[in-house]
Formats: sequence, structure tokens, C-alpha cells
Amino acid sequence: MRPPRARYFNTTGPCGPQHHYMLPPMQRLPQARELIEMDRYFVLHAPRQTGKTTALRTLASELTAEGDTAALMLSCERAKAAGDDYAAAESLLLDSIREAAEWAGWPEELLPPDVWPQVTPGSRFGAALTEWCRRCPRRVVLFLDEIDALQGNSMVSILSQLRDGHNARPGGRPFPTSVVLCGLRDVRDYKVASGGEPGRSNPASPFNIIRKSLRLSDFTADQIAELYDQHTQATGQEFTKDAVDRVFELTQGQPWLVNALADELITEMGVTGAITSGRVEEAKERLIGARATHLDALVARLHEPRVKRVIEPIVAGTSPGTDVAFDEDTSYVHDLGLIRGTRDMQIANPIYQEVLLRVLGDRTERFVKADPHSFVLPDGRFDLPRLLEEFVVFWREHGEVLIQQEGYHEAACQIILMAFLHRLVNGGGQLDREYAAGTKRLDVLVRWPYTAPEGERLTQREAMELKVWRVGENDPMADGLAQLDRYLDRLTLSTGVLVVFDRRPEAPPWKERGGFEQAITPSGRQITVLRV
Repeated sequence: MRPPRARYFNTTGPCGPQHHYMLPPMQRLPQARELIEMDRYFVLHAPRQTGKTTALRTLASELTAEGDTAALMLSCERAKAAGDDYAAAESLLLDSIREAAEWAGWPEELLPPDVWPQVTPGSRFGAALTEWCRRCPRRVVLFLDEIDALQGNSMVSILSQLRDGHNARPGGRPFPTSVVLCGLRDVRDYKVASGGEPGRSNPASPFNIIRKSLRLSDFTADQIAELYDQHTQATGQEFTKDAVDRVFELTQGQPWLVNALADELITEMGVTGAITSGRVEEAKERLIGARATHLDALVARLHEPRVKRVIEPIVAGTSPGTDVAFDEDTSYVHDLGLIRGTRDMQIANPIYQEVLLRVLGDRTERFVKADPHSFVLPDGRFDLPRLLEEFVVFWREHGEVLIQQEGYHEAACQIILMAFLHRLVNGGGQLDREYAAGTKRLDVLVRWPYTAPEGERLTQREAMELKVWRVGENDPMADGLAQLDRYLDRLTLSTGVLVVFDRRPEAPPWKERGGFEQAITPSGRQITVLRV
């Protein structure tokens, strides 16, 4: 008899307790069962690869096993190919229902009919559900996963039929007692009216019967510790508390990232012994460098106009929009999982922050020809003053062209300097970046490990703050010195660098930019100021 296969951290597809380390799925959805018992129709939405499908599959299995409910989960993904052809979408969804029920291993009396009612397209889906519920001896609960795969008229048709069936239930029409729509976005935001951008909200929603919209939460720090402890219990390999804390700090509990870091450490890196925060840092760099499918899927969104309108002011530190359209864009980007919330306007987690700036800076990095090794001093420390001098030369030669080519025009200065730093620092050190909409700054910490002459391992830390002098604004230097002061307080550093980019029409010619000066912060620190 084959021994049971060891469990592992899953990064592809739904989880199963026999094969994967996983948290109890319903622990993250305590309200779902209560809403189903109240016969409610509701939405469950969350970014991709956060555990939605696993949670629905588990709940459907539990409800059916209890004996008075036939709870079926199916994916609407196949119907995406139908586009606006709602008749084709109906046929594909009904095929999916029958296949899902058969794969679930249900007894004959619970299965949908072999032949669906032949009625007018546009009402066939609802008629088929009515026929199934009329025959089934149990209450029917339907989980429609990937609901936002439906397109255009097909989405309108399916949602409208669900609404009509829901509203006819009090009059005696057999119909599912509860329907859960699961997807990336809240389906209530689906736009019915023609024209405009997909996804814009509209009062005339085809599915205005929803009483609740649930968003699947990310993991807490305690839940990450619980998940990782399953590996410790199974293998004896421990994640130190510092490692778990660092994983939470880097991921903010995003489920795919939490699993991917653990999988990188154990499967790809083959770490033996206790897993420390230092090894977590290595895994983070490898994960970002490899640009896994999950990260690439997010990156592909960056140049969508709606995403750019939200992300650009976050990177640039400028004030976000205040109109209704911007609020809807923000909600959309939050649903994608790119930002933490719709109010604080921050990138969702440090890993996404890093990936975002690296991707946006790809074009700039190709222009950087300097040798990273030439910036390492004889004692092993990093030569930041020389790097800044090299950046001045680079900026004079390429800055104007790169700004004109940069799609994120308002954030071009930040993106270009970050790309330059990344190209020259990340071979032996690391960059920590902090940025958010409305702050009018971007903070950077260079961390460079080196060995002291007596053999002690040390880390050189250099702090920088980026400011942009925009048209119609006052010189940002005074604010920059005060903000840099506060940043240095947090880092317990005695000095730093303030970089001021001049974007005004009256700025000096490009070939004359790049002056260094010394300044004193409000607390008395001596600071290097670079104006470019």
C-alpha cells in the first residue's frame, strides 16, 4: 500500500485537506452559512487566488452532507466564450450544472433532469432551475463561481432570470432557496446601460435583490502562524516567530503570497532547519524576480486606464481624484486586490509595492549601463554619494526622453530614480520603499549588508526622500526636510538625502540640472540635497 503523500503549500487552484496545508475554509466566512439558512441571495467577492473556490466547495459539501440541502458549486468560466450570445451562455451553464452534480456523486433523485425544458432563449436558464427544484426532494442551493466571467448581454440575461425566479418564490414557483454569486467583483456594480467602460455602476442593476455582499478576508498574523504550524507538526521544521511576523509584514495576509513564500522556502530553496526572517527575505526576492503567474496577472492590469488613474497618484504621492468616477475606479482596483482599501489609497502589501515599481521601471533599467560592482567600496560598504553623482549624469542624458515615454507621466520621476537604484543596488542590497496618495513624497531605505574588518556582519542603511516641484507649487524643500526628519526618526538614522525633481517649465535646462547642497532639518540633522 502506497504511503500517504506529504502535504504541501498550494499555489495553484483550489485547496484540499488531503494534499495541502490549509486553514478551515469556513473560518474566514462565518456569515455565509447564516445567510444561506435565511434563504438569502448574496455575493462573495475577493481578488483572485484568495480561497473563494475552496471555501464554496467546502460549504457546498458540508450542506449537502447534512441531508436536507442539495448544494452545488459550479464555475461560469466556460460561458465566457459565449460573449453576448446569451442563448449559448445558457446552454454552457446548464451543461456545467449537470456535470458538476454528476461529479459530486449525488444519488439519482438529487440530480438535475437529463433534458432541460425547451423554452425561448433568455428564459431557459430560469426555467431549467425551476424544473430541477420541482423534482428535487431537497432545497437547492447554488454557488455560481467565476460569475464575472459572463459577458455583456449574457450577464444581464442570467442575472435577470435569477432575479425573476427569486421574486416569484413567494408565489409558489420552485427555485433555488439561496444563490451565492462568487467572483472578482461585486456583481451589483455591473453596468447594464450600453456605452462607457465595462464595470461602471448603474442604478438599473439586473440583480438588485442582493441583501448582502461578503468580501473574503486575508489571513491574520495568527492565521499565518496556524497555517505554518501545520508544516511544523508534520515535519518538525519550525518557522521562527520573526519569520512569521516578516511574512505577515510582506504579504499583509494575502493568501497566495503566504503560501507562495512557504513553497519557495521549502520546495524551491530546500531550506533545512528552522526558517528565519532572513530566509524569508531571500524567498521574497526570488518570488519577485521569478514573476509568478499570480504577480504577472496583476502586472497586466497596470496599464488599464481605470487602474492607472488610481495607481498613478499613489506612486506620485499626489492627491487622488474626488469625482464619482474615481470612486468607482478605486473600488474596482480594490476588488482586484491591488490596494488595501478605498480610503487609505495604499498598495495592498510591500511585495506588490516592489513588483509594481520594478515593472514600471523596466524601460528605464535598460538605459542604465553602469556596473553595480563599481559602487562597492574597498571596505564592502555601498558608495551612495557616487551613485547620486552617476544619477545626475544619467538624468541629464536620458531624463527628458524617459519622462516623455513613461505612461505613468505624473509618477515618472519616482519611477525613473527607483529603476536606477534597483539596477545598481539590488545585486547586493535591498530597497524598501514607502509611498501613498496625498503624501507628496516617496521614501526609500537602502539596506546593504557587508562584513566589517573584524569579521562582523553589519548592514549599512541609507535613507532618501523624493519630492517633485510641480507647476504652480512652492519649493517643496522645506516640507521635504521636515518629512525626511520624521522618516529618519523612525529609522533612528542621523542623516539622509533629499532629492527634489523640478518639473516646472522655468526649471533650468536639462544639461544644467544636478546640483548638490547641504541643508539642516528642523531637528538639526545635516542633509544632502540633490536638485535635478
